[in-house]
Amino acid sequence: METFLVIVNIALILGFIFFLIRMQQKHISFSKRVFAGLGLGVLLGVYLQVVFGTDSNVTAHTSEWYNIAGRGYVRLLMMIVIPLIMVSIIQSIINLEKTSQLGKISLWIIGVLVGTTAIAALVGIGSSFLFDLNASEIEAGQAEENRGLYLEETLTDVEDMSTPQKILEFIPANPFLDMTGDRATSTIAVVIFSAIIGIAVLGVRRKQPEHAEMFVKITNSLYAVVMRIVTLVLRLTPIGILGLMATTVAKTDIAGILELGKFVLASYVALGVMFVIHLVLISLFGLNPFTYLRKVLPVLTFAFTSRSSAGTIPLNISAQKNSLGVDEGVANMSASFGATIGQNGCAGIYPAMLAVMIAPSVGIDPLSPGFLIQLVLIVAISSFGVAGVGGGATFAALIVLSSMNLPVALAGLLITIEPLIDMGRTALNVNGAMTSGTLTSRVMKTLNVDRFNDKKAVEKDIAV
Repeated sequence: METFLVIVNIALILGFIFFLIRMQQKHISFSKRVFAGLGLGVLLGVYLQVVFGTDSNVTAHTSEWYNIAGRGYVRLLMMIVIPLIMVSIIQSIINLEKTSQLGKISLWIIGVLVGTTAIAALVGIGSSFLFDLNASEIEAGQAEENRGLYLEETLTDVEDMSTPQKILEFIPANPFLDMTGDRATSTIAVVIFSAIIGIAVLGVRRKQPEHAEMFVKITNSLYAVVMRIVTLVLRLTPIGILGLMATTVAKTDIAGILELGKFVLASYVALGVMFVIHLVLISLFGLNPFTYLRKVLPVLTFAFTSRSSAGTIPLNISAQKNSLGVDEGVANMSASFGATIGQNGCAGIYPAMLAVMIAPSVGIDPLSPGFLIQLVLIVAISSFGVAGVGGGATFAALIVLSSMNLPVALAGLLITIEPLIDMGRTALNVNGAMTSGTLTSRVMKTLNVDRFNDKKAVEKDIAV
């Protein structure tokens, strides 16, 4: 009987996939198809949870099949991340008029990412006080205690690395190993390696122009092929979101969310405030924030459902370049750096909120100016160094809490609602990366303002 029910559920998602394909064949816009996939995924997830339950075998086996559409799509995105970063950055540097522009671009991108993370920490602190969050109010079950023990064990690995060692991890020792994504810092290492190749080509162009010209032709050919692959994969986005959302909703622990509802609400209020701050920054640089929001929503939707900043890189780059008019080199660097450095949600809001919640449990006044100043500084600094140990909210929280001499095990109390909050955090991380790219391109005067303001320029390349 279970097998029959699983087959019925598979038939349901296949029917929805066929519907999304028909939408594409009728040239319905990319954004509408993305939101259609999101809505259908929610319906499927609710159906599985209501009819079969979160912990049933039918839901578990159905989710495995649905993951072919969801996680399979994420795998395809991860497949093209490294080739896309490499050829795009090399080509962008080759087209730079001055190599000094590369340094300015990097400084602006990293500056915006880390600066907004410091602001995000303040927002997280404010939300914690507003909702009067306190770790002592949360009851710990077996799962929470196990999570706490895991965090304490993981802390040992994190503490073994100093900040200089974390930064040293950015430098590629074996670029071919980094191309496999073997290390936590592989993406940044590939960016650095690609930048070195681009700078070397500029030097060869001055001394041996014929060799440089040949390399440029090869790079341009590779770029054309890679971008075609990107286009083919991105067309599957609505189907990927359908699968991801269905499994996420089906496995969501509603009881746990209701029990920790205050923290969930406080988290999303903080995330929402930070989104508004991003839009304010966009407007301060003379750009229409509503135009920006409309164009990045499909990307944020995927980031929300996938919970993968790295997996969103191809969509991030494509949207910045095709929809927002951001210079290609800037788009590549901001998307790549933003996946590991200065993550507003994971490295900014989340650890700051945890620190304020946990402080009273060890007799520390979270309202103390000394505590707050130290917390914001540590969050800002760790948001840069956290990439050296793998990134993500868990490592960011471990670094911040241990630096503030706070017990890390208490962070395990939130394991039940971690996936739900992580969805919003990832969307904010990605939006921070896109904001940094847009602002940097604006400052460098390489932003195509006409394309930014063109309401029809919304992923034209993959809408058909």
